[in-house]
Amino acid sequence: MNSIVAPPSQYREITAADMPALFYVRARTRENAYTLEQLHHLDITPESVAQKLASSFKGWLCAVADQVVAFCMANRSTGELWVIAVLPQYEGRGIGGQLMSLAEQWLWQSGCTRAWLTTDVDTTLRAYGFYRHRGWTDWKVEAGLRWMELFPTAAASM
Repeated sequence: MNSIVAPPSQYREITAADMPALFYVRARTRENAYTLEQLHHLDITPESVAQKLASSFKGWLCAVADQVVAFCMANRSTGELWVIAVLPQYEGRGIGGQLMSLAEQWLWQSGCTRAWLTTDVDTTLRAYGFYRHRGWTDWKVEAGLRWMELFPTAAASM
């Protein structure tokens, strides 16, 4: 009996050379997808993301068979979890959780005492349940966004 073995997932820090792959993934997420044009209008370009990574941001990606399938970025100066994106065919494999753990741990190690993120106000979306499962709690709803927060003690109990 032959069994197909999936290639292993590899996690590493994002570099400037990864920008095309990150934008490929970001434009193809199941929920909260943005086109490249929409991202550009938000001033989210390969150049602006590379500049963020050269400042107070850090990011990690997951590659399978040398293809970037997910990534996550955070900002230590504000405590913001800025983005997490996973290709739909790689959802449910623990990749998003591993990337979130890397970002959360880095924020705590960087001296942040609180992390925060914004997400859609729709609590039926998968992202909301994913964040809640990880210990994130509602902070406020403002300007059409749900703001959530996480404290190190909540993250440590996960």
